[in-house]
Amino acid sequence: MSTKKALRYDNQWKREIEKEVSKFSQPFMSNSKWVKLIGKLVEHNDIILKILFKKIQHENMGELYLADGPDFGFEYWHSGFELNNSFNRPLAFNEIEYLVFPKIVDPVTHQDIKAIEAIIQSIGAFCLESDENGLKLVCYRK
Repeated sequence: MSTKKALRYDNQWKREIEKEVSKFSQPFMSNSKWVKLIGKLVEHNDIILKILFKKIQHENMGELYLADGPDFGFEYWHSGFELNNSFNRPLAFNEIEYLVFPKIVDPVTHQDIKAIEAIIQSIGAFCLESDENGLKLVCYRK
């Protein structure tokens, strides 16, 4: 892809995100808050086994892949993720409507939702909702 074409695509992508973000009345996350959150989630990746996310642009749910290791610093940047998600596309933080930490990862594996909630709250104030299925971190509210 030529540089001009890539820049045009990048600008169009940003405009589409801004258009969708404008539909929400309450944003709860900033890029600096995201960076702190991701750092803490990676630090505790032995407890946090599965993270789902919903993009603001559509109803499909995706999965974030966070792992500790030497590549961690290259897997996200200060405004989003590289390709470490199930959509295999860059993902800006402001594209994420909410995260879900499901209680049941698979038929034999469960996440400790109370421990995940405590980890998140150790960073600061977040809009969290929980039920018998898991924990939801809300990034935007209409």
